[in-house]
Amino acid sequence: MAGNKDRRLARTESAGLERLCAEGDHIRRAPDAEALERIEVVMSRFTYAAHRHDSYALGLTISGAQTFFYRGERRLSLPGQWLALHPDELHDGQAGDDAGLRYRMLYLEPSRLYDALPEGIMTLPFLQQPVGDDPLVTRLLAGLLSGMEDGIDPLALDGCLAELAARLATLAGLAKGRSVKTTPDMRQIRDYLVEHAFEQVTSDDLERVSGLNRYQIARAFRRMHGSSPHRFLVMRRLQAARKRIGEGADIADVAAETGFADQAHLTRWFRNAYGTTPARWAQMARARTA
Repeated sequence: MAGNKDRRLARTESAGLERLCAEGDHIRRAPDAEALERIEVVMSRFTYAAHRHDSYALGLTISGAQTFFYRGERRLSLPGQWLALHPDELHDGQAGDDAGLRYRMLYLEPSRLYDALPEGIMTLPFLQQPVGDDPLVTRLLAGLLSGMEDGIDPLALDGCLAELAARLATLAGLAKGRSVKTTPDMRQIRDYLVEHAFEQVTSDDLERVSGLNRYQIARAFRRMHGSSPHRFLVMRRLQAARKRIGEGADIADVAAETGFADQAHLTRWFRNAYGTTPARWAQMARARTA
């Protein structure tokens, strides 16, 4: 087993991910653009409680062992293996042993991956096995997850996503249909939700924006984004809150600024989405900059 772990780590290093020395628990975020987030996490004692993302999560385990519960089974990712978690799937996370864990993740807005799929593929790739060794996926993710200090070049990102989406579709066993995608365009609704993220939004508002009824919207939005319009809206609030908290802002003030009723309301949603509390997130963000 040790030999396999060493070989997997070597493959990852050769693909562009450096081997890093052990440090205290912390989280680092790359300076990326909207609809894309990259983080690096070092953890030993810290654990994620069960939570859900509204993003398509793709990552690489760099060192240590990563264990998580996903779709009824306890999973294990070793150095050099990649992870692919479908939106809105419940999971937790922790280091597999006392040696600790370092991993990097790419959180991608589902519509971004959906748009990159080959013509005729009309649903997001769902992989029955969320941990894999496919070398093409490893290479593409290693490229996307390198250079954490800088943003990703948009042209390079588009090229990588096209290859990655096609490979994930193949691994998921998705066959091309005979016609083009027929899901109604949800960009207007997505843009409206982003623009009004800190406000009260109703189904009447979304019907007016799109010209569709609320049930058509619910089905089409989930197909393209992997979650409901309401959860998408709340996640935009949470992303803004997480950024402000990581910068050192007061949690109660952030709750008021980002559309939550109070700090307790923000804390409940934050833990549900990220598997930890705002206070713990702030602590880990400070540990990185200390």
